[in-house]
Amino acid sequence: MYRQSIILKGIGSKHKRGFRLKTSRQPLVSIVTPSYNQANFLEETILSVLGQDYENFEYIIVDGNSTDGSQEIIRKYADQLAWWVSEPDQGQTDAINKGFAHAKGEILAWLNSDDTYLPSAVSEAVEFLEKHPKIGLVYGDANLIDSEGNIIGQFPARQTDHQRLMRGYVHIPQQAAFFRADQWIKVGPLDPTFFFAMDYDLWVRLSNHTQLRYYPRLWANFRLHGEAKSIESDDRCWPEMVRVHQREGGSRISWLRFKAAIRPFLYGWMPMKMRVWVRRYL
Repeated sequence: MYRQSIILKGIGSKHKRGFRLKTSRQPLVSIVTPSYNQANFLEETILSVLGQDYENFEYIIVDGNSTDGSQEIIRKYADQLAWWVSEPDQGQTDAINKGFAHAKGEILAWLNSDDTYLPSAVSEAVEFLEKHPKIGLVYGDANLIDSEGNIIGQFPARQTDHQRLMRGYVHIPQQAAFFRADQWIKVGPLDPTFFFAMDYDLWVRLSNHTQLRYYPRLWANFRLHGEAKSIESDDRCWPEMVRVHQREGGSRISWLRFKAAIRPFLYGWMPMKMRVWVRRYL
């Protein structure tokens, strides 16, 4: 097991990212990356976080004891991390919860180890939340990219709320979502029994307590590749979403349940571009 525990503190550094600046008036942002055997993409993810044009953030990486060289990549950037660990865990949801348990920021986000931020994602999200104190979560747009980083489409982001979420209109790209830590304290942590729909479950719980707002700015890249969970997610994600719907008192006859029933059959033959189009409306 490799373990690194560093809280970096500096004043006015323009050369290293991931510092918590004591004199800064900017809110501290905590970004967590859960990772397991994603060495092909991990360094690009790390650099997209460390290369942000926002100074006051801490970066946490939680690796599930990878055996593909990921640990060596993480150690390469260890002096710019607030905390990192590589040890066996119970999967992605457990890793995210573990990361947020070490987070000290006022604003939280997680970025999976095969996705990337655009350079101004954090600064624009913080600016929006500072101007709109009643908004508990803000999310932007995300490109869909392939394993080589080529843009193959755009995530169908649009405004949603509790009622729409309960009908299955999620439209929140997790990679481009930022939420307040005080709201996480109210509704977190993530449910460890969810493997795919942990983000949907969080959005629903947050929507019971605060406003969610879509801000049409491009903030992230969502990578779709052969080993990505999203490629196989419909078969397992929608049953988990139905569990959330049921917990929230949703009807046995509902639009979400109908979509959960038909989408696996529709997606079985659809090419990716058509799937993206369908997601915009279903």
